[in-house]
Amino acid sequence: MIRQLNLSLPAFERGMHLITDIINNNLSDLPEVGMLNIFIKHTSASITLNENADPTVRSDFNNYINKLIPDNTPYFKHIDEGFDDMPSHIKHSMFGSSVTIPISDYKVNLGVWQGIYLLEFRNYSKPRNLVITIYS
Repeated sequence: MIRQLNLSLPAFERGMHLITDIINNNLSDLPEVGMLNIFIKHTSASITLNENADPTVRSDFNNYINKLIPDNTPYFKHIDEGFDDMPSHIKHSMFGSSVTIPISDYKVNLGVWQGIYLLEFRNYSKPRNLVITIYS
């Protein structure tokens, strides 16, 4: 069986935001065994898994990715929505649109130190829409 739900996240500031609890709080009746896919319907934000224990992971991640792909790069032509427009699209392509996580014993089966993150690449974001698909 396949089930699907749409979830709208509130607007977050630029950065790496732990959303594991938001996802889990919107899931009900998970199968004993299955797969959970989370897809983001945007090209200037991403979904990823990473360590959820130490918040310095988030600041280090943000510092590194923003240094790797800086705003205001003079050769970018796609700046219709601002100086962070093209950099956010490149970051999205690097980190992707979805994650797939196993479901075991009726719950999302993340590792001890793993969390689900929204990577917001825009300075002035908007609510982000997710499609969550549950396969059993």
